Parts: sequence; C-alpha cells; structure tokens
Amino acid sequence: MTTTPTLYEWAGGHEALLRLTQVFYDKVPSDPVLAPVFAHMSDKHREHVAIWLGEVFRGHSRYTDELGGYPAMLGHHLGLALTEEQRSRWAALIAQSADPAGLPDDPEFRSAFVAYIEWGTRIALSNSQPGATPPPEAPVPHWGWGEAPPYQP
Repeated sequence: MTTTPTLYEWAGGHEALLRLTQVFYDKVPSDPVLAPVFAHMSDKHREHVAIWLGEVFRGHSRYTDELGGYPAMLGHHLGLALTEEQRSRWAALIAQSADPAGLPDDPEFRSAFVAYIEWGTRIALSNSQPGATPPPEAPVPHWGWGEAPPYQP
C-alpha cells in the first residue's frame, strides 16, 4: 500500500522551501509595494518563513517547537495594517518564485500551494488591521492536497 506524500515531501522538504523564500525575498527589496513592509526584516526571516511553510505543509513541527507556533506568527502580523495591494503582491510574487526555486510544477501541487498562499495571506491581512481581535491561540494550519480545514476552538 502506498501513501500519498505530504505537500512538504512533494515540494522537496525544507531545502526546497528555503530556496523558495530565498528567491522570493531576493525580489522584495526592489519591489515598491513590499519593500516598505520588510525594510527591517531580520536575517533569519527567510528561514523562519520556510520553517512555517514546512509545518503548514505537514512536514516537521519546528515553527511550533522552536519559534512559538501560531501565537508567534500572529504576533508578527498584529497592527501592521497591511493593504490588499500588499497582500496580493506578496501572494503573486511568492507564486512567481516557485519556478525559479525549482518547486514541482505539476498542476496538483501548484493548486494546493497557491490555495494556501491565498488563504494564509487573507488571514494575515485581516489579522493585521487596527482593532482586529483574532483568537490568541490556534493550531498552525495543516494544508494538504485540496482541503481547507476551518479553525474550530
């Protein structure tokens, strides 16, 4: 009996996701929409985003174990007042970074990848608004081949 690989496994694991974030964040400083958002990004930001994506795509649990899980990710977005233009540009630019990073180009993977990016960036946008009151505790979402699990307290 064969098992379906996780998105993390299919993507190529941590090294592939790190390539993705490196390609993406190499483009950010020259992007007029995103550069201001990431002007003071730490040297570890690329790695942390790769670790987040790894946990979301059902790989390791390093973001939870080492970096604080959902509450930490939430804390990075609270009060940023992101705009729809910034959200949309982030989603488009990371999707465009998948080919140069060497992520799988099959339609099934790309569909699941882009679906998570759209879903996640829309939540980040909402959570970043002044007065937003997202739940302070939630699990890191686990994304698969087409499902979008609703948060249930």
